[in-house]
Amino acid sequence: MNKSRLTLWIFLAPVLLWLVLLIVLPQIDLLTMSLRGENDYGDMVWTLNNYLNFFTEPIYWATFVRTALYAIITTFLTFLLAMPVSFYLAKLARKRVQGALMILLLLPFWVSELVRVYGWMILLRESGVLNFIMLSLGIIHTPVEMLYNDATMIMGLVYTSMLFMVVPLVSVMESLDDSLIEAAHDLGAGKWTIWRTIIIPHCKPGITSGSIVVFMLALGNYLTPNLMGGKNSLWFTEQIYNQFIASFNWNQGAAFGFLLLALSSLIIWAGLKLSRQKLDEVAS
Repeated sequence: MNKSRLTLWIFLAPVLLWLVLLIVLPQIDLLTMSLRGENDYGDMVWTLNNYLNFFTEPIYWATFVRTALYAIITTFLTFLLAMPVSFYLAKLARKRVQGALMILLLLPFWVSELVRVYGWMILLRESGVLNFIMLSLGIIHTPVEMLYNDATMIMGLVYTSMLFMVVPLVSVMESLDDSLIEAAHDLGAGKWTIWRTIIIPHCKPGITSGSIVVFMLALGNYLTPNLMGGKNSLWFTEQIYNQFIASFNWNQGAAFGFLLLALSSLIIWAGLKLSRQKLDEVAS
């Protein structure tokens, strides 16, 4: 018994060290930093001013509201695109083709997000591939700037998050009994009725878990809004970056980081309540 317990601790030690050294301790240090600030004499004191600045400065909370709203839109659009893709992979594709399609879905994620975003920028910029094709076909007469707007930014966020919605949906759809769909079809139910009454209710845990992951990824994304949204993106992670790097105000940046964590957790909790889902059911 002691030997098996020792073996268990040996295997758990690297994981525990990773959690403590790279997650717990840095978060505690950032939390302590967020509660420190300079007084009128330039001395560091304990204060809540770093958190109060978020609510007293309209640019900060307005940026967070905008970021959260666009993250919700990104999550919804990703869900709409991922549902038919997941259904095809789980129920319609042949077993031999299914593996190849999953590899094609995973293939873009084998390179870094930076490379993928630059790929979109090469396609969409004024001198890019799409403008060249449309000019060659006579569809347009002058190049169109398709970058640096909210629509392009959301498209990039959907693209970078798609896999994290498809995978949980596919795993849930594979457990759906095909006879339920066949019986509903034989009884005269239409396609939309089958989706609304059978497929979507069965996929609720996968939808919720995928939505949580996509929402958190979109909310905490920095590269895509900064590169594809341009200077007008006003993403909250850029505010955090500016506090840490541009202003060297680590205390304020740490407070913004914890506010992002707390407010995003609150939004997820509200979403779970509205969908009547429990976190343990989603995780399982």
